[in-house]
Amino acid sequence: MLQRYIGDRAFYRRAMTIALPIVIQNAITSFVSLLDNIMVGQVGQLPMSGTSIINQLMFIFTLAIFGANAGAGIFTAQFFGNHDTEGVRHTFRFKLMCCTLLTVLVGGIFLLLDDQLIGLYLQGEGSAEDAAAIMRHGKDYLHMMLWGLIPFALCNAYSGTLRETGQTVVPMIGSITAVFLNLILNWVLIFGHFGLPAMGVRGAALATVISRFVELAVVATWTHLNPKKNPFIRGAFRSMYVPGKLLGGILRKGSPLMINEVLFSIGLATANQSYSTCGLDVVPALNICGTVFNLSGVAYMAMGNAVGIIMGQMMGAGKPKEEIRDTNNKLLALALASGVLFMFLTALGSQLFPLLYNTTDYVRTLAGQLILIDAAMVPAFAYVHAAYFSFRAGGKTFMTFLFDCGFLWGMLVPCAYVLSRFTNLDIVTLYLICQSLEYVKAFAGALMLRNDFWIQNLAKK
Repeated sequence: MLQRYIGDRAFYRRAMTIALPIVIQNAITSFVSLLDNIMVGQVGQLPMSGTSIINQLMFIFTLAIFGANAGAGIFTAQFFGNHDTEGVRHTFRFKLMCCTLLTVLVGGIFLLLDDQLIGLYLQGEGSAEDAAAIMRHGKDYLHMMLWGLIPFALCNAYSGTLRETGQTVVPMIGSITAVFLNLILNWVLIFGHFGLPAMGVRGAALATVISRFVELAVVATWTHLNPKKNPFIRGAFRSMYVPGKLLGGILRKGSPLMINEVLFSIGLATANQSYSTCGLDVVPALNICGTVFNLSGVAYMAMGNAVGIIMGQMMGAGKPKEEIRDTNNKLLALALASGVLFMFLTALGSQLFPLLYNTTDYVRTLAGQLILIDAAMVPAFAYVHAAYFSFRAGGKTFMTFLFDCGFLWGMLVPCAYVLSRFTNLDIVTLYLICQSLEYVKAFAGALMLRNDFWIQNLAKK
C-alpha cells in the first residue's frame, strides 16, 4: 500500500531538481520578507499597519499576474514536453502582452481609488487619529510601489517560461539577488544610513521597486544571452503574433485561471477585511501572522509548482495515464510530508516571531495565537496546493476554478463575514473556525483526484 506513495531514487531526484531551486528561492524570499517586515515594524505599529493593508491589495495584482501567466503556462509546459519551440515562443508572447495590459489596468485602479480601498480596513475599533495615520502611511507606500508593477509583471513572464521549460536555477538566482538587494536598501532607506534621509515606509517601497528592476534585468539578460538553452527567445520580439487557434485555447483554458486568481485574492482580502472589523489591532497581528505563514509554506508551495511542471511535461509527452497517476500520488505524498514538517516548525516559532516586532504586548500575543492556528492548517494547505496544480496541469481550469475560488467564496468568505458581523466571537475563535475549513477543501480534492478526468494532453497536434 505504501509503495503507491513512495518513489524510487530517480523519482525524488527529478522532483528535487525542479522543486529545490524553487524551495531555496521561496525560502530566501520569505525570510528576507520577514526581515523587511520587521524593519518596517521597527518604525512603529501604525506604519506597519499601513504597509500591511497595501500588501494585501498588492496581493490581488500579484495573483492576477500569476493567473495570466498560468493559463499560458499550461501550454508552455506541454509544448516543451512535446519539443515544440514555436509553441513555447507563442505562449511567451501572450504572457508579455497580457501582463502589460493587467499592469496598466490595476495600476490605474490603485491610483484612482486609493482612499476607498485603504478605508475598507479602517472600520474596526480604534481612534480616528490612528486611522488617519494608517491611511497616510498606506498611501505613501502605495504610490511608490506602483512604479514596481511593470518590472514585476514582465519578470514573471520570463521566469514562468524558464521554469516551465526546465530552467529553474536562473529565476532563483534573480530572485535571490533581488531580495538581498531589497534587504540592504531597506536598511539604508528606511532608517537613513550613509547620509541619506530616513524615508520610513516610502524607503521600504523604493527598495522593493529598485530590487524588482534588478531581478528583471538578471533574468531577461540571461535569457537573451543564452538562446541555445532558451530557443523560444529567438525571434520572440520580431512580432507579437500568436496563432488564433492557440490564442483561443489559452483564453478558454487560461481565463478561468486568471479570474480564479483575481477572485481568490479579492476573497482573501475580503476575509481579512472581515477579521479587521474586530479591531485595528487585528491588522498588525494578521500582518505578522501572514509573514510567518509565507515562510512556513516555502516547501509545499515549491512542491505545488513541481507537481504542475512534472504533470504538464508528462501529459505533453503522451505518457500513459497509469504512469501519470502513479507519479501524481507520490508527488502528493511528498507535498503532504513537507506540510507536516513545517507544521511543527511553525508551531515551535509561533511565540518567538512576534517578539521581533516593535508593537504592543497584546498584538504580539494575538499574533502568536493566530500563527499557532495557521501551523495546524499547513498540512491541509500543502495537499490542497498540490491538488490544485494537478488539476491545472491538465488544463481543467474550470474545475480548478470551482475547487479553489468556488470554495473560498462559497464557504470561507461567507463564514468570515457572518461570524464577524452577527456574532460576538473573538478574533482567535473566528480565525480558527474559518481556517479549519481548509481541511474540508483538502478532503474534496482527494475525492476529485481519484478520477482521471484531469489527465489531458493539450500539446497533441
